[in-house]
Amino acid sequence: MISFDAQRRVFVSTRPVDFRKGVHGLVALVVESLKGDPYSGDVFVFRAKRKDRLKLLFFDGSGMVLATKWLEDSGFAWPPIEDGAMSLTPTQFTMLFDGFSEWMRVAPKAVRRPTKSA
Repeated sequence: MISFDAQRRVFVSTRPVDFRKGVHGLVALVVESLKGDPYSGDVFVFRAKRKDRLKLLFFDGSGMVLATKWLEDSGFAWPPIEDGAMSLTPTQFTMLFDGFSEWMRVAPKAVRRPTKSA
């Protein structure tokens, strides 16, 4: 299992990509299509045309990491196909990565900010 701390942002590219792309091709997609910074430490998740595959790309401070996962018996639950990317919480990412279809139902708790009292 791969998991990230709460400070790391996770983005899912909602449009399938050519899974023959390697690190350099995916870095170019992050910059051109997602308007992101591949060296920011954010995690970028890419889906294949087949529902059972994903790739994730992130910079860990010393180099670019590219990981691929294929599910054996099922497929990942992907958001609708459209241009751009959607942001996930670390919990949602972990559930997606582990193959749970309910990850889209998990919403982050709203944090109430303290107010100044008079």
